[in-house]
Amino acid sequence: MHSRGRDGILGTAYSDHDLVVFLEGAGIQDPDSILDDDRWIEWRGGRAHQWSAA
Repeated sequence: MHSRGRDGILGTAYSDHDLVVFLEGAGIQDPDSILDDDRWIEWRGGRAHQWSAA
């Protein structure tokens, strides 16, 4: 996340549900609606919504 000019890590997500929980905790209203918006979410290490064991 980026807040007050600083970057921060909310946690490690292992599913879309985990990501939604992190976003809700950060105060995002209706986080499901922004999962595919690259202005909000930067997917790293794979494609969007693709979860696998490391």
